[in-house]
Amino acid sequence: MRDKILDKATDMFLSLGFKSVTMDDLAYEMGMSKKTIYSHFDNKTKLVEACANSLFDQISQGIDAICSMQKNPIEELYEIKKFAMKHLKDEKASPQFQLQKYFPRIHSAMRMKQFDLMQTCVVDNIKRGVELGIYRSNLNVNFIARIYFSGVTSIKDHTLFPEDEFPKTQLMDDYLEYHLRGIVTPEGRKTLNQIIQSNQE
Repeated sequence: MRDKILDKATDMFLSLGFKSVTMDDLAYEMGMSKKTIYSHFDNKTKLVEACANSLFDQISQGIDAICSMQKNPIEELYEIKKFAMKHLKDEKASPQFQLQKYFPRIHSAMRMKQFDLMQTCVVDNIKRGVELGIYRSNLNVNFIARIYFSGVTSIKDHTLFPEDEFPKTQLMDDYLEYHLRGIVTPEGRKTLNQIIQSNQE
């Protein structure tokens, strides 16, 4: 029952926002009493924290699985982007922003976990790209990995990138292309152009 509550709450939080969904809403959607939910989660904050951790675990396992395939590093970044977008439901309700505003402690802990995960993945991605000759050999790997993380988190700020002007999927594609064009070699650019071309078809 705990897992069912967790799955439903995560789905509702991502679709409607962490602040917007009440325990009453969740109980109604699940056809159960609030008392049943509270028997598994002491309060809404505990539920939000459990949902955020569960979602992070799902995404990190998926990213680890993609990274373990050792694909071409440029393709790998596009695969990770696709996977994350699917699991985050395109973040229509700005859950990241609501989490930061209304549950800052949880948001801060999640951000650190995301940073650690992305550092490992992106550093490995850059090093393999350099070895394969598709990323420039003179890159400051640690700088590139951190600036990439900074960009990925910044474009989720709807005050900077309002969704009516910057649709989420297009924004992620634009950012990924921006990141890659700055680090690819002429050989890597061929692969990048092929992926962009096939995505537009």
